Amino acid sequence: MLPAEDLKLVVEKLGRQPNELEQSIFLNLWSEHCSYRSSWPLLKNFKTTGENVIIGPGDDAAVVKFDDEYVLSIAMESHNHPSYIDPYSGAATGVGGIVRDVISMGTPPVAVLAPFYLGPLDSEKNRWIFDNILQGSADYSETIKVAGIRGESYFDERYNGNPLVNVVCVGLGKKENIMTSISKTAGNRFVLFGSKTGRDGLGGAAFASADMSEDDSPARETIPSGNAELEKRVIDATLEIIEKKLVESCRDLGASGLSGASIEMAEKGGFGFHLIADNVPLMFDNLNINEIMLSETQERMLAEIKPENMGTVMEIMKKHDVPAADVGCLTEGGIFKVEYKGKIEAELPVDFVVSGVPKREMPSKAPEARSEVLISKKPELPADMKACVLTMLSSYNLASRKSVWEKYAKTTLPAVCGESGGDAGIIKVTDKKGVAMTCGCEPAVGLLDPYTGAVMTVIENAMNIAVKGATGLCLADNLNFGNPNKPEQYWYLKQSVLGLSDAAKKLNIPVVGGNVSLYNESAEFDTAILPTPAIGVLGIVSFEKPVPSSFFKETEETVFLIGTTQAELGGSEYYRVANMENAGKVPTVPENYDKIIEAIAKACATGDVTSAHDIARGGLAKALASMLTDVGAEVDLTALGIDRTDDLLFSESPARAILTVKSTDKIADIMKGIPCVAIGKTVKGGDLKIKTGNEELTFTKAEIDDASASIEKAMKIGYKYE
Repeated sequence: MLPAEDLKLVVEKLGRQPNELEQSIFLNLWSEHCSYRSSWPLLKNFKTTGENVIIGPGDDAAVVKFDDEYVLSIAMESHNHPSYIDPYSGAATGVGGIVRDVISMGTPPVAVLAPFYLGPLDSEKNRWIFDNILQGSADYSETIKVAGIRGESYFDERYNGNPLVNVVCVGLGKKENIMTSISKTAGNRFVLFGSKTGRDGLGGAAFASADMSEDDSPARETIPSGNAELEKRVIDATLEIIEKKLVESCRDLGASGLSGASIEMAEKGGFGFHLIADNVPLMFDNLNINEIMLSETQERMLAEIKPENMGTVMEIMKKHDVPAADVGCLTEGGIFKVEYKGKIEAELPVDFVVSGVPKREMPSKAPEARSEVLISKKPELPADMKACVLTMLSSYNLASRKSVWEKYAKTTLPAVCGESGGDAGIIKVTDKKGVAMTCGCEPAVGLLDPYTGAVMTVIENAMNIAVKGATGLCLADNLNFGNPNKPEQYWYLKQSVLGLSDAAKKLNIPVVGGNVSLYNESAEFDTAILPTPAIGVLGIVSFEKPVPSSFFKETEETVFLIGTTQAELGGSEYYRVANMENAGKVPTVPENYDKIIEAIAKACATGDVTSAHDIARGGLAKALASMLTDVGAEVDLTALGIDRTDDLLFSESPARAILTVKSTDKIADIMKGIPCVAIGKTVKGGDLKIKTGNEELTFTKAEIDDASASIEKAMKIGYKYE
């Protein structure tokens, strides 16, 4: 049950021993997953406000202004531990949970984005996990008619035994329908609606705050399972009662189940809560009070309703075929009471349950081997550079995601106007404007230098929308790390948060929400995950001028390279493939990266840029190869002044992009003071020719496509693992 230190604190506050249910409530609500007990001191570094921020961190989702009529909501969560035990259900319920976070704010969901981090696909089990994660996410999204618009998949051995399934959801709604979870008035009733309560995910918050071990992980049948058809009805019912102004406050039931939702809603308004557990609709007659209060059964919502509106709300629930029940009311005095079978089973002060958890920064130190991490050696220059490039393009981290995208992004709504596989997904809101969105992380750099890795994560995502002519509107994060009780792991978390915070401030992007997923370590493989501070970023894009494509579209255009290329490959995919991830120097972040991103966004918003692609993992070689269509390119990189071809092609220096234009005058004017070099032209035929100081390389489109199909080839091998 409760750790001794926490139990002592609870006994002192209550003046008595807590019973089993009360201990379970504290155990779950005081877990890292719910209370951020070791991460909150770090999260305070984030700038969470801005002129467009309407609701920042602390509610189910954040809400930001789109224009005078519309608002956007964004939430980001993880479903890591469940997705290792049951990847299909874990991923599906991850989508369902984050969607409910968005609808509880009164904003219909319009898109989900999914960054996944897994072990390599050479493993049969990893192929099984990956396939089922994709299928679970796609099936759920398709059923509820929410577009899977963007994602990331990154592969590394240190995710064996602990895959990361992160999900971002974006909602779009009217300003007048904004809802919060702040309770309003004593005497108001609370309606629990959605799925009947079962034993799913019991103790899930506590489970998510512990290391992964196959010996003590829950059985697959206790992992929450989703019902997407019911979720669709819950979405419709929730939005209807909100639009009809029948709801005072609302939130979904996630971690800690009914206990977490009811206590936190009461505390936000400064009230107590009298909960009648007998009224909770149950899947099974023999559930005990702990199971009723702490189950994490999916597809459930809790709404505060004025007594005079209860009849109308119940009629709407019946119309949508959504089970619903009156489970209690707000009270004065700030006490949470659970009544069951005529007996008070729990009686706790809500402010202490929510805010009494000890929050403190943990000891941190750089890993002992830190002085040996960044050794200066370089690999031998490959004798056959063309073969090397093709080998790199076949790396799972650089290979084409076309087959992945086709499985994940099943649902395409009329409002989706981004390109499959492009730098950013785009949703149309009005005829003149839309929202660009992206997600991802830089784990390999973060292992060597977590601060720089986090800064590059923000830069990379900001660049993804800049090449669509957009600047950052807001950012949500999902901080995936190891055990915070280990000083080295806490150091990675601390340095990463500082990097995210500093970069977001420099780019004037408020951090409006997120999630912390710690204890991502595998006893099975004796590993901790790479530091993985994944983020999702939104920006507003204009349709008044053509939005640049991520791919070559027109021949005889000038190809520009924006930004500075450094011969620094520490943390690069090139060194990872060469088993030299400790070699080299991590990329130098240019001091003026904010100005570079601003200039790229400005140029791409002019309508004069036909194609634009940011340069990130895999460097110039990957970026150029990714842009090929039936239009190719001939480029000359000798002017960059880098001697070694591998440094030139595979450097992952941040804040760089490729732009193609018909007329160079306007771009040259916008790029004054920004590194900008014309490196070649687009040509017919889809081939790629690269001239360096030492050699000329020629690739056909067919050669590049074949090398880039490694993920598709791996997944075709299949798996027998069950």
